[in-house]
Amino acid sequence: MYGLVRTCQPTAAPSRVRGLGRKGDRRDFDCQSPFRLIKRNSSVGHAKGRKLGIEGNLSLATETVGDATFRQIRNDIIHGALRPGDRLTLDRLKQHYAVSISTLREILTRLASESFVLAEGQRGFEVAPVSAADLAELGDLRLLLESHALALSFAAGDLEWEARVVGAHHKLAATERQLLAGDARRTPEWIVYDRTFHEGLISACGSHSLMSMHTSVFDRFVRYHMLAESFRGPGVRDDHKALLDFALSRDVAGAQAMLREHVLKGIDHVLAASIPEMVG
Repeated sequence: MYGLVRTCQPTAAPSRVRGLGRKGDRRDFDCQSPFRLIKRNSSVGHAKGRKLGIEGNLSLATETVGDATFRQIRNDIIHGALRPGDRLTLDRLKQHYAVSISTLREILTRLASESFVLAEGQRGFEVAPVSAADLAELGDLRLLLESHALALSFAAGDLEWEARVVGAHHKLAATERQLLAGDARRTPEWIVYDRTFHEGLISACGSHSLMSMHTSVFDRFVRYHMLAESFRGPGVRDDHKALLDFALSRDVAGAQAMLREHVLKGIDHVLAASIPEMVG
């Protein structure tokens, strides 16, 4: 489904992090996620100047520094600014993200619970590896959760739900036109609008737990497509338009079949991209 041009571009000078390389390595890299925080207001504990992120559930008015840093590190992993296998050295993370060691431990433990990070006991933390087997498993999980949620949502969706889906697709389609025209700067927006569209389709399912599980699996799936660093092209746009039409006509079987094709084509695209860190 995905496969994007990686555009981890900083909004200011790139922030260089030392000591977050692979095991036994002190590789430097530019942590240039397009979703990084720009400035903190420590007096109120809120992140300011933050660009569009993958997650949009927490309000900026209530988001703490810990929440914001969790989301930033999570997005940096998804977007490949933190690469598979990178060692997450607490002292270096503290310098870069400007939060305490205890806060970072809590954040990394949360990320480990979502399988974005591996906890290695006394050896600390590292970014979770990637593999063909893991990608296939994520694809299966996504299809299982999203297909079930589509059926529930199509049955319960009302006029407000239709409006959300149509509005989400309008933004997504406009961004896809720009990407297909060669404007890779729209990649960060596309990721947000793609997620919003797929979540919109299942948003009337009536299950918070189902939505939460889907979000975690979806974002881990997105990570592989960001690492692939290429856009799959018109097929993605056409798939989304078909899903919109199936939603508005309440065609559950058609939408589920389209989703399956959508996900499997995305997996094939990632495997063909030859991600350097991919195992097996």
